[in-house]
Amino acid sequence: MVIIRIEMDQWLYDAIEQSAQTEGLTVQQECLRRLRGEETRSRYVQALIAELRADEEQRRAARRMHAAKS
Repeated sequence: MVIIRIEMDQWLYDAIEQSAQTEGLTVQQECLRRLRGEETRSRYVQALIAELRADEEQRRAARRMHAAKS
């Protein structure tokens, strides 16, 4: 078994602990669930992630065009 130590702000630990209690999980199980990406994200967070990905793709395309011209 691998042991992982995670340092986090108190507010984040409190949020994870509350979520774990709501879901009937231990804090460790809730952390693993989040690391696996199994948590449900809000629509706002999903939209923000999509926007960030689109911005990054535009930057990559611009870099490729610039590199092709050089």
